[in-house]
Amino acid sequence: MSTFESTPSLEAAASQASLWTSVREALRGSHQDYTTGDLNRSILLLAIPMVLEMVLESLFAVVDTAWVGRLGANAVATVGLTEAMLALVFSIGLGLAMSTTAMVARRIGEKDPEDASIAGMQAVILGLIISLALGIPAGILAPRLLAWMGATAEIVATGSGYARIALGGCGAILMLFLNNAIFRGAGDAAIAMRLLWVSNIINLVLDPCLIFGLGPFPRMGVTGAALATLTGRSIGVLYQFWRLARGTERLPALAKHLRLNLGVMLRLLRVSATGILQFAIGHVSWIFLVQIVAAFGAASVAGYTVAIRIVMFFILPSWGLSNAAATLVGQNLGAKRPERAGQAVWRTAFYNMLFLGTLGVFFVVFATPVVRLFLSDPAVVPIAATALRTFACGNVGYAYGMVMLQAFNGAGDTVTPTIVNFFGFWVLELPLAWLLARPVGMHAQGAFLSIVIAECAMAAAGIVLFRRGRWMRQKI
Repeated sequence: MSTFESTPSLEAAASQASLWTSVREALRGSHQDYTTGDLNRSILLLAIPMVLEMVLESLFAVVDTAWVGRLGANAVATVGLTEAMLALVFSIGLGLAMSTTAMVARRIGEKDPEDASIAGMQAVILGLIISLALGIPAGILAPRLLAWMGATAEIVATGSGYARIALGGCGAILMLFLNNAIFRGAGDAAIAMRLLWVSNIINLVLDPCLIFGLGPFPRMGVTGAALATLTGRSIGVLYQFWRLARGTERLPALAKHLRLNLGVMLRLLRVSATGILQFAIGHVSWIFLVQIVAAFGAASVAGYTVAIRIVMFFILPSWGLSNAAATLVGQNLGAKRPERAGQAVWRTAFYNMLFLGTLGVFFVVFATPVVRLFLSDPAVVPIAATALRTFACGNVGYAYGMVMLQAFNGAGDTVTPTIVNFFGFWVLELPLAWLLARPVGMHAQGAFLSIVIAECAMAAAGIVLFRRGRWMRQKI
């Protein structure tokens, strides 16, 4: 009897040991073939550093909000309006990053690290050119762009410095996304995670110093938040370049491929074009959504900004899971294992649903206390809490939608998510936001509700289209 009783205990101990071994390996980073072996372990090894990477990326926004929230509604509104304009940069960065991850992952799956390095270097060259083309004019025109977004004269006066630094230094955002996409595609997710630790520590230290003038630092107000974030991100980008130049276990040094390869560049541009359009559709719709909310005053914009940043802090880890699914899809398609790629997507989506569903219940119950951690303005807190509760109601939909659409991107099929985004954001969300906010009379709450309805509809479309399986035959 004692032998039979001890067996489950021994199996449980072995399983627990294996789990912690995998967690340590994921954090440390190691060479792993993600096209073979236990699928749950592959998901774990990729997802842990990618989730932590996204948590760290979201800390930039949350830390800024926590400090800027002490400066008043105009300062918070400045951040919200500027980030709406940065939507174009995020669109380009995410579109390039997605296509880069897909191309690098496919070459790694084909056991061709040299071609993976060539694809990565073409992405770096393209990213640097775009960074200069966007950052210089955006920095110069920042005050006018704020006014165009509907900012009041007080907001323009308060936020011009913030907008100049944030928009002028947008290349740091783009290159941070793009270089990390190379590491993710190769399966070196732990490197991407570690460099964001460096960036965030710098941002955490500099934010209060530059905003409030602590010690030898000047008091810069909301402008200091932009400078602290830009400094942290820029140092992170320099660290990325150093690691790429050295090479990794999976990728040879990219420095020796520092030349234009027209064939690879054109393939990258072809996949990226629809990828950029895909994210631009979503992010540009955000600009118009903010303008709808801005019609109801600075408090509405501030409440929306705080709620969105709280949501993004917790949803970005889910993007880490989605990125893990995209890498597994790309590498397994390269290894001619489409069934394993499909299984990885469904399992990852289920795990994502468990996480975001639990989080949604928490936000519905504790929205107001969570919001009060970031600001205390009595005019803004109720709006932010309402927005947070509303967004939380769509968490299950977000969970499946983001994984499904990223799986298409990981396969190199950027057209399908672009079509889904167009109908979801432009045909459904924006008209519905205007209708609910104005004619129906729900004001800002109508815009909040339109986001939930649109995202859930897009998730349903993504599931249906993924089941059809056309992504398995995508060539890049």
